[in-house]
Amino acid sequence: MSDAPVLALRGITRTFRQGDAELRIFAGADLDIWQGQIVALVGPSGSGKSSLLHIAGLLEAPNEGEVWIGGVEAVGLSDARRTAIRRADLGFVYQFHNLLPEFSAVENVVLPQMIAGVGKREARDFAMDLLVRMGLGDRAGHRPAELSGGEQQRVAIARALANRPHVLLADEPTGNLDPKTSRMVFAELLNICRSQGVAALIATHNLDLAGHMDRVVLLHEGKLHEGTDLAAEYQSL
Repeated sequence: MSDAPVLALRGITRTFRQGDAELRIFAGADLDIWQGQIVALVGPSGSGKSSLLHIAGLLEAPNEGEVWIGGVEAVGLSDARRTAIRRADLGFVYQFHNLLPEFSAVENVVLPQMIAGVGKREARDFAMDLLVRMGLGDRAGHRPAELSGGEQQRVAIARALANRPHVLLADEPTGNLDPKTSRMVFAELLNICRSQGVAALIATHNLDLAGHMDRVVLLHEGKLHEGTDLAAEYQSL
């Protein structure tokens, strides 16, 4: 494991205006994730898990604090530099897949690679490898409308991993799936991340799934907490 975290959040503060009042979401939140670590992010609804992922993914700027990705502080960079980091270093999975409906499963996974400059044959070979690992080798030519919800989400996970990101950010990636499909999809997500050495920050309400990750952090009252009894603490909130 590298001495430096691949993703580091330092003193993240985020506030919003709500009428005449100022609503503080984060108050000096800190987090380090090293290469290959898979970290569960848990917390009550409305605690700011999605917003924290957006800040970590350079989609939203904090009012204060730093976001370090691969040893580079990214908040102060230009829009073009942040976009380049998102494309090269980050992968995103959301609860709803957002696949391009006019493209097949394999084309959805090939496209981000070709945008990044990967040759078509290499991109297709890697896309097929990911889809086979997700149990979708025989569904690669189907468009999203021809796939089940679980199959679409597996394609979305493959797409997020297509550019071999250093960090995967996932927001309830199996939250809209039935329990059996959720467990299967989640297990393969963890397997691929571990085999590729991808660091992952995964927001989830499912404490059973969280228990299969390397670490669990709790977002509560604007701070991130880590400890051995987070499940009981979370359920009491």
